[in-house]
Amino acid sequence: MASQPISMPSIAGTADLKPSGQTSSQPKPCCVCKEEKAARDECMLFSNAKDPQKDCATTIEKYKTCMAGFGFQLP
Repeated sequence: MASQPISMPSIAGTADLKPSGQTSSQPKPCCVCKEEKAARDECMLFSNAKDPQKDCATTIEKYKTCMAGFGFQLP
């Protein structure tokens, strides 16, 4: 008995969403502002204040400003 190759049906929605030949010029959010994010996280995690968000407001704003520079809007 000869084995025959199995053909898989095409599943809609699994195609690459980028048009062929084009690459996105905008980086992924995880790949930018790494230093600002690390400083924000460290401040929030190790703050001894009752309200770490208020205590770290300056660091949080620096991170938001950096992300906005790459086109990402944070709440």
